[in-house]
Amino acid sequence: MKSLKVICIALGIILFSCKDKTPKSNPALATIDLKRGDILLCGNPEFGDVSFALDCEYDVRETFDLAISLLHSFEYDEAEKAFVKVIDADPECAMAYWGVAMSIYHELWAPPGPTELNKGSVLLEIAESLPKSERAELYINAISVFYDDWKNKDHKTRELLYEKKMEQIYKTQTDDTEAAIFYSLAITSAADPNDKTYVNQKKAGTILQKLFKEQPNHPGIAHYIIHTYDYPEIAKSALNTARRYAEIAPASAHAQHMPSHIFTRLGLWQESIDTNINSASSAVCYAESLNANANWAQEIHAMDYLVYAYLQQGNNKEVEVQNAYLKSMKKIFPLNHFAVAYTANAIPARIALENKQWKKAANLERPNMEFDWDKYPWAKSILHFSRALGSARSGDISSAEKELETLQFLHKELLEIKNAQAKYKAGQVRIEIKITEAWINLAKGNNEEALALMRMASKLESETSKHPVTPGEVLPADELLGDMLLILNKPEEALKAYEMNLKGHPNRFNGIYGAAIAEKQLGNSEKATSYFKQLIELSKNANSTRPELDEAKNFINVTSI
Repeated sequence: MKSLKVICIALGIILFSCKDKTPKSNPALATIDLKRGDILLCGNPEFGDVSFALDCEYDVRETFDLAISLLHSFEYDEAEKAFVKVIDADPECAMAYWGVAMSIYHELWAPPGPTELNKGSVLLEIAESLPKSERAELYINAISVFYDDWKNKDHKTRELLYEKKMEQIYKTQTDDTEAAIFYSLAITSAADPNDKTYVNQKKAGTILQKLFKEQPNHPGIAHYIIHTYDYPEIAKSALNTARRYAEIAPASAHAQHMPSHIFTRLGLWQESIDTNINSASSAVCYAESLNANANWAQEIHAMDYLVYAYLQQGNNKEVEVQNAYLKSMKKIFPLNHFAVAYTANAIPARIALENKQWKKAANLERPNMEFDWDKYPWAKSILHFSRALGSARSGDISSAEKELETLQFLHKELLEIKNAQAKYKAGQVRIEIKITEAWINLAKGNNEEALALMRMASKLESETSKHPVTPGEVLPADELLGDMLLILNKPEEALKAYEMNLKGHPNRFNGIYGAAIAEKQLGNSEKATSYFKQLIELSKNANSTRPELDEAKNFINVTSI
């Protein structure tokens, strides 16, 4: 276990300049719940190279730069504490208030709620009243549009307004690296999740890739390149950066985890496993410093990617270790977090469905941890989708139809929320509904209707990007389409479905196995052997007991005689 470091110097002990400056705090700060205390990091306290202090006393600039580094690695709580240390030492540093407002914005993560939005608004009002340089004023004005009138403007509208403001800074402050970095993140954050041409992502990536050549040790540049290219079609562009980022910010659990987004997109399972083990270890260390009786959301997020990678190696032994550990968790912090809601439902669902344990999937139960599940309809839908598919594949049509009704209710609930994120999540539940309807119809013997619905689900999924929090769909629709086509004795069409699936989900265990079976049924022994060898190679270090591997070895032995 990595030892906890309490970072002093610029993090905990603020040294004052020779002049006698007595901090005079703004009374409005007393109305805000600001995070204070030592900055808690595990292991090597490095966060890369950043130089961005604006309008602050000289003696607090090192702390300010650390706060920016923490912000760039999404270590939001620690970033806020660092910015607050600057405020406490130099209450007239307007950019420190900007920093706290940025720390509670959470771009690419769950949007801030009313309490956080009100907090940001008050902080920015204070910042606007303080003397500041023209450059600082630009940054403060930019984030202010995100908080202005938040009660009447939806998140997406305010997000786009912020992006436009950052674009203006980027275009006018051509020598400002941080402007380019924050603008690139704003571009990616504001991207349409249904845009499969990735216009925003490619635009942001062009800016960031150029900057990374000039500043290869900057945490924000490396981090945002990974997020920008976190899609199967463009992930290769971020591979070198992914392998570098964990070295830049070794003290960040999120930085240790982030490379696995690209490794997952490219099917590099062992690299994903290694980096998520490091991330989870760092997250445990951090949690122990705050609450020894609870688990940090970042650890659970890393577990989702870890289990996904183990499953693709056929390593059920390690998968069950992680699942048992997940079941032992009772208290999580932050108390309610989307990544936790998603992962807690996805891990047991993936295990049952990937192993084709249909009765186990049909009987999955809600995770036993303290959590407000009703806030997360999409995460809840994963449980009911797994039950529905497991029931349909087990021949229990009545139970499958009951689960379908729940999915339809959750879909309606998401549509009624009427914001961009809820619309996206409703789209994901709609895909689950179509898949469920397809397999219920197959169980009833309505083969043509089943295929039509499964093709529709596949099409819908192909038109929608992966959510940034997930390693991938619980089961890809193309893969399920291939499974259905094999059942209906259509191996040629099944092979096309599996091949399409493997383009977007390389090195998936079940995708490779399905392609092998399709080739086998088509009488293409050489190609079937090639796929079976890929499957064996994929699992060579896993000590796997998956029956598909025995089938692969037997086929190769027989055909080699």
